[in-house]
Order: sequence, then structure tokens, then C-alpha cells
Amino acid sequence: MLLYSYIATNTLARQKALLVLTDCKKEILMNQLKFALIFFLFSASTATFFFAGCAATGTTNMEPIDLSLLENWSGDYPVSELGRLPAGQLDTMVGYIGDSETFIPIWQVFKPNEDLPAVNFSKNIIVFSRNVQFYNRTSILKVMLKERTAEIFAMETMSALPIEDKVAMAMAVIPRKGIKFIQAGKVKIEVKPTQ
Repeated sequence: MLLYSYIATNTLARQKALLVLTDCKKEILMNQLKFALIFFLFSASTATFFFAGCAATGTTNMEPIDLSLLENWSGDYPVSELGRLPAGQLDTMVGYIGDSETFIPIWQVFKPNEDLPAVNFSKNIIVFSRNVQFYNRTSILKVMLKERTAEIFAMETMSALPIEDKVAMAMAVIPRKGIKFIQAGKVKIEVKPTQ
């Protein structure tokens, strides 16, 4: 009789424990569902805000685009003629030329023995890279466009020759479309629309 009473009590205790365990599982499951619902609602509202912000500003976080170098040149440029470079770009390592009125006098001292190349400035701009500290041969390898800002990647020889009467300069023609700024170190140079 004592054994039967112990088994019955033990079975009853197990059933109560299972009910308690089942209630705990239900509570955990409900908490997980609540968390999933809150997470989903937060994610949906964040995505809506992000895409609405992109639509409002006209920009998206796109991957950088490698722009085509339509033409490129490298050579020496006289220090005495640096004043021909566009206003606001005399002290920067990189910059751009956006019209033929600016380009013609620069070309005349950059490549005086060569014909002026035909550049359609309504569709293209010329970017340049030049020495500002030491004389080093330079060439433009590529131009990347990200979030409407073009970044110029140039390669230079490494020397410690001081700049005296000339600097090395490289120029490249790239498509104008989509470019609002040229990254010049920590500064952005605004690319003005054609007149």
C-alpha cells in the first residue's frame, strides 16, 4: 500500500511538473514571438525610413563605379604657369577642368608641341593630378565615383627632388554624368554644370 501511494504521488508530481514545464515553454515561446514581432516592425520601419530618405535626397549607397578614362596624358607643367589652373584649385593635388576656355591655355603650356585634343565638355570633364611637395612623375590610374564624388587614383615615382621650375602633372578625360564633387584630400571641389 505504501509503494502504491508513493507511485501515485510520484506520478501526480510528475504530471504537475510537466504542466508547469509546459506553461514555461508557452511563456518562452510567447516571449520569442513578441521579440520577433518587435524586431520585424523595427526593421520594416527602418527600411522604410532609409529608402524614403534616399528617394528624398536622390542618392543611394551604391557601390563605387570605376569611371572610364577616355583619354589621358602625363608630362611636365611649368611652376610659373600654375595660375592658369582653375580658381580654388591652385594648391590642391587634384582638381578638374570643366570648360574649353580654361583648358586651352593650360594645354598650351602643358603640351606646347601637340595639337589641342577635342574634348566635349558638355559630356566630359578633365581631371588632373600634380605634385605639390616633391617632383615625382605621375599618372592617373583610375577614377572611382561613389555617392556623386569622384576620387582620383594616381601613381607617382618616389623621389625627394624639390619642386623648382616644373611639376609633373597627369590629366584624364572622364564622363561628367553623375559627378557633383571631386575629392581633393579632405576637401570636396564642386563640379559646376556646363554653361
